[in-house]
Amino acid sequence: MSETDEGMVLLDEASGEYFVVNGVGAIVVARLVDGVSVPDVIVELQSDHPEYSGQVEADVTAFVASLKAAGVTT
Repeated sequence: MSETDEGMVLLDEASGEYFVVNGVGAIVVARLVDGVSVPDVIVELQSDHPEYSGQVEADVTAFVASLKAAGVTT
């Protein structure tokens, strides 16, 4: 994991593939690495960004599913 000005780059060491995530994706990844559950990350983001609270759950759930599908996380 390497932070960038606009987000984060993740490396799948097994495949050598890189994944670039935006700032919000970087927050999600960092919180998950810190041991925060997906539901708690969703609540935090909804609290921090109430203007997007209706979309946060679907977006975070889809993002985490894509990380799992890519083999970046379990």
